[in-house]
Amino acid sequence: MERERETESVKEIFNAEKIRLDFPVLSETAYGKPLAYFDNAATSQKPRAVIYCLNDYYSHYNANIHRGVHFLSQKASQAFDDVRVKIQHFINASSEREIIFTRGTTESINLVASTFGRKFIGAGDEIIITAMEHHSNIVPWQMLCEEKQAKLKVIPMTDSGELCMDQLNDLITEKTKLISVVHTSNSLGTINPVKEMIQIAHQHGVPVLIDAAQSIAHEPLDVQDLDCDFLAFSGHKMFGPTGVGCLYGKLDWLEKMPPYQGGGEMIHSVSFEKTTYNEVPFKFEAGTPNIADVIALGAAVDYLNNLDRDAALHHEQVLLRYATEKLSAIPHVRLIGTSRHKTSVVSFVIDGVNALDVGMYLDTLGIAVRTGHHCTEPVMNRLGIPGTVRASFMFYNTFEEIDRLAEGIKKAIGLLRK
Repeated sequence: MERERETESVKEIFNAEKIRLDFPVLSETAYGKPLAYFDNAATSQKPRAVIYCLNDYYSHYNANIHRGVHFLSQKASQAFDDVRVKIQHFINASSEREIIFTRGTTESINLVASTFGRKFIGAGDEIIITAMEHHSNIVPWQMLCEEKQAKLKVIPMTDSGELCMDQLNDLITEKTKLISVVHTSNSLGTINPVKEMIQIAHQHGVPVLIDAAQSIAHEPLDVQDLDCDFLAFSGHKMFGPTGVGCLYGKLDWLEKMPPYQGGGEMIHSVSFEKTTYNEVPFKFEAGTPNIADVIALGAAVDYLNNLDRDAALHHEQVLLRYATEKLSAIPHVRLIGTSRHKTSVVSFVIDGVNALDVGMYLDTLGIAVRTGHHCTEPVMNRLGIPGTVRASFMFYNTFEEIDRLAEGIKKAIGLLRK
């Protein structure tokens, strides 16, 4: 009864049904059934404003940016440059020069590994990550460590999916040059205490990179309050297009780091004898950028800024509690990732049933989930499982959809356990 009162209360505060009208795909059907989209940790759906923005650019002012003197180039350049300022304010960076456009979180992390690593990592040095990282925050550091003969160290995690924070201080030594940590786990939903981790790291003079791919859409981020040195995120997980994202870096670090790639835009002057590089951030943005998608990312930021984010987050947290209770009550279902601080992700396994089979069956019911290791194989190995079924929620999801998910799981168990 108490949970019913809470769900009714949140419906009064946040009208998810009205919000859903902003997202055309949510009215689609799958196999003749209404679509219930629970794969938001992989990518979010796009509001009409973002879709319109892409169409508007290609229809009315498609042109290459910067240095063009004609009308279309000037209009496109202004729209592109405005987004850098929007992102600056969105994450509260101190300057728009601290915002670098990339293809997404993965490229942002690779940029830091390649450039910061080239300049500041040497033989015997150490980089610290955590046991719950996405592969994109593991492999670039492994590659760097192999190249530089450096060492990768890992903060372990508990069975519930929480970091063993008491070991962080012991892992940091005078050889530690960088800590790179995921803010929110994509496979477990755990929200890590990144502000505390940054404070500990800075006490030892160690810079910190935050992978904010999963947190950027769910909660406001303030890089100055966090005091992180780098922060990476993707546009497609925050209602923007695929193939675009951002790297935030403190200006002092960005000024010291060498370029990531060579080509146009990132240069100041080129001769066969010597090339001088452009100023930050252009030093890190070689070649024609992803103009249309950057501009559409600005539309996604506008959409989030016009949303009551506190109410949206509250709605997601109530959805999480509702789903956790519903799924926990189903026989043979075991939740994976039970941290005290979680985002709206529910991962689970079913005794005696393959996760892929569950996902495929739910798909026939119009319910979209993700199955597998979710690019976090070390997490699955730590927990002794091959993978999970993951349902990840956004503010446009509803309690009725979760009821459908729970009933679908029951049907899957009845069918597949036979």
